[in-house]
Amino acid sequence: MGQAYAAAVESLRPSATDDPGEAGRLTVERAVGLLAGRARCRLAEAHRHLLRMGAEEGRDLIEVASGVIRMLDVSDPDTAAISGLDTGRPPVVAAEPVRRFAPWLGMVQRVLDVVPGMASFFTAERDLSGRLVDLVWAAASPEAVAPNGLRGTQLLGLRISAHFPEALSSDRWQAYQHVLETGVPAVLGPFRHGAGLYTVRAHRLGEGLLLNWTRHDERPGGVNERLAGTERLGNLGWGEWDLLSGEIYWSDQVYRIYERDPRLGPLNQAESEALALPEDKPLRDAARQAFERGERVDVTTRVRVGGRIKHLRTVADASRDADGRPLRIFGIVQDVTERETSAQRLAEVERQLDEQRRDLAAEHELAGKLQRIILPLPDGPIELPGLKVALRYLPAGEKSLVGGDWYHAAELRDGSVLLAVGDVAGHGTRAAKTMAQLRHALRALAVTTSDPGELLGHLNSLTCDLERETPELAATAIVARYDPARREIVWAQAGHPPPLLSRGGSTRPLERPAGPMLGVLDDARYETARLGFTVGDVLMLYTDGLVEHRRRDLDDGLATVMRTVDEAVRASPGQPLGELLSRLRQANPDDDTCILAARPVTGGTKDLRRHLAGV
Repeated sequence: MGQAYAAAVESLRPSATDDPGEAGRLTVERAVGLLAGRARCRLAEAHRHLLRMGAEEGRDLIEVASGVIRMLDVSDPDTAAISGLDTGRPPVVAAEPVRRFAPWLGMVQRVLDVVPGMASFFTAERDLSGRLVDLVWAAASPEAVAPNGLRGTQLLGLRISAHFPEALSSDRWQAYQHVLETGVPAVLGPFRHGAGLYTVRAHRLGEGLLLNWTRHDERPGGVNERLAGTERLGNLGWGEWDLLSGEIYWSDQVYRIYERDPRLGPLNQAESEALALPEDKPLRDAARQAFERGERVDVTTRVRVGGRIKHLRTVADASRDADGRPLRIFGIVQDVTERETSAQRLAEVERQLDEQRRDLAAEHELAGKLQRIILPLPDGPIELPGLKVALRYLPAGEKSLVGGDWYHAAELRDGSVLLAVGDVAGHGTRAAKTMAQLRHALRALAVTTSDPGELLGHLNSLTCDLERETPELAATAIVARYDPARREIVWAQAGHPPPLLSRGGSTRPLERPAGPMLGVLDDARYETARLGFTVGDVLMLYTDGLVEHRRRDLDDGLATVMRTVDEAVRASPGQPLGELLSRLRQANPDDDTCILAARPVTGGTKDLRRHLAGV
């Protein structure tokens, strides 16, 4: 183990790989496997630790992984001299300042943080003759401990002479100096220290010394150092209860889980019951009954510790006499609060998502019904005075996204024709409701005026009122009035894409008269434009889903539509409007699209006579 630690620190010197692909992935996977095996932890935990090491030291993940592989993939003790660290520098009088190790000392500590057992890295203090006189802690594993109870990073900066003075007069001290001078690792022991039997492995690292102690006997209660490291990684501890003597033992990690001072000893039954949540009593009773039947218990209950709720999993069994009576109970306690909390959060999110899906489904169903009622699509072309009109509605790719696109095509009382297309931003019930309000308002307002600019002014006032009730409401529209006697169209627009006019085999967008979006300005004015409209022409009104896409320019969308129309008209000038519209595809599949195409027709004498007669 100590030899691997030595290789670990050497691996932390700058190294890199130029292959971030498959080779890099395999490097990371191998490093994760080695680290998990050495630290006795799960692969996911080892991978997270590898990421933290790289992030905290500002080094590339593959670079760190390569170093970990070199540090842990060492099998031959004779090859662990780490010749790359033999710098040949002369001895120094004082301990090497920590800044000498700054490029990699932090990562040394991160490696030791997950290593089971006792391991420490020291800088050396020498006298003028070069003799080793002391060692100073520069990095330490969590289980490295001094006689006064200081452990892990609490030892950093302390001298070994102040805590293990007997080491300076032992044979091990001369061995440490020899390792520092030659770079040849040494294995010392077993030897007695206090109540334990240890072996220490020493390795030179740069101009410092890495020591790893292995304890051969077990501490009271049967937990050795390696098991303690495993407990820490798994956030679990274990204990035993001798029912004959009444003696109870807890491992260190159980005290940490319960946040209890070890000097107080394990909790008694009354103290344990006081921490338990009353709501979990049925679970505890069921576990107790199962244990009395001779079954192994595996139950997760809650306790209140330090003002917080913890979820503790308890696995307990017993050694029993011939009659099945328990003699000695032993078990494991694991803090699974994070897992349980995550599961609860996930369940709550899933519940909210399910509720949201049901709400959205109901809303989309309602919006769809509204849209079909408010915006019925004709089965074929619409015959109007002097015009033939065709409609096509392209729903969003996701059928549940009911939009606010609408159209209007109807004969007015004076014999002219009113055409309109509009778009309310958004989807769902709100968009469908607003679309219905605007469409019905246009139909009602057309009784009082047929001027497109005035009609848009009224629709703008309505939208401004709606916007006060529903903030961030956005809508556009285009309104056109066709006079069959004059063969003329007067039109106005409110922030809407320009109409397309196909004439003589060429399609172009019309220049838009001024007019802001609906609902932006209370007193907005909408100018009108005039267009001669004769047999052979085709006028197309549409919503922005036909030409606009967030990944493409509007000009690209317009160009695609115009090219499609030109090709269709040149191939068959008199083809039905429905066939022409069937060639068009929406630019944005996430948005609804409504298209209205109109073409003047001959034989409109009856309509013309009605118009001139004022019918």
